Amino acid sequence: MNPLESWKEEQRAVYLYRACADAERGTPRGELFTRLAGEAEAQAAIWRAQLTARGSAPPGPFEADARTRMVARLTLLLGPRRMRAVLAAMKVRGMSVYATGPAAANDEGHGLPASVGRIERRHRGLAGGGNVRAAVFGLSDGLVSNASLIFGVAGAGASPGVVVLSGVAGLAAGAFAMAAGEYVSVQSQRELFEYQIGLERDELEQYPDAEAQELALIYAAKGLPRRQAEQVAKKIVADPAHALDTLAREELGLNPDELGSPVAAALTSWLSFALGALIPLAPFVFGSGRALTASIVCAAAGLFGVGAVLSLFTGRRAWWSGLRLLALGACAGGLTYLIGHLFGVATG
Repeated sequence: MNPLESWKEEQRAVYLYRACADAERGTPRGELFTRLAGEAEAQAAIWRAQLTARGSAPPGPFEADARTRMVARLTLLLGPRRMRAVLAAMKVRGMSVYATGPAAANDEGHGLPASVGRIERRHRGLAGGGNVRAAVFGLSDGLVSNASLIFGVAGAGASPGVVVLSGVAGLAAGAFAMAAGEYVSVQSQRELFEYQIGLERDELEQYPDAEAQELALIYAAKGLPRRQAEQVAKKIVADPAHALDTLAREELGLNPDELGSPVAAALTSWLSFALGALIPLAPFVFGSGRALTASIVCAAAGLFGVGAVLSLFTGRRAWWSGLRLLALGACAGGLTYLIGHLFGVATG
């Protein structure tokens, strides 16, 4: 790691920690960010000493760049909770205090923050859940968007061939857009994690005691007694492989288990959107005599079914979730049909 770049990273973190502390003034989180700023200053001093030891000129006073100043202003305006993803990407630790609950007991009976005791058991198996959720929402998006497109074109009095062409175009365009967006989203998330974990790995090698102190501060802010927090943090940092995983969760608020494959995510989104888009299109493709009526029935059944499945993620009753999505889809489809009909009459 370049000592000068590392010094800048730590100084930028100090600047943002102080913004977080100002935004949380008078709360335990405010005290946490103030102490983390002090730890970051100490780490910056280590990198400064390495520069001078190599014969390089010491860096001048730190001046925050435009991006850092903007993030600091937004943090003061919106609060660290709403800015936590951006702050974590800029090396601001402790964001997990906004994502996890207070201390809980682990299997050995010690009071530990919820994410410390038995981390592997708690998070095991979550990686596949994201793809299932994305598939269900992709199915919903494909169904609603393509049904609306098809009903709008049909409302304009277009021939079945034109409706099919429009539906196929909507299916292809939407599916590829969804796939591209999902790929970029997951890949960016992975790149962020890889960058941050690389920084943590270097810092563990350079100053493990300082990393343990940061971790102890976070645990103390979650309600763990200070002495016990320090003991837990030192024990974790003593095992570098386990420490990296814990630091990612506790300091950065990242969950490595939830980072899937960008290719798999893109394929899942493409297929699910295409399947949903095909539901209202099928009656026109197969030449039903009452294609529009059949398409409406298929879309309505599909919307209710997808809404019922979505209840698995929302906790709502299946019938309520199904009816809600059906009502929203009916509004979208009815509106586009009306628009198509009006434009069709106007241009006819």
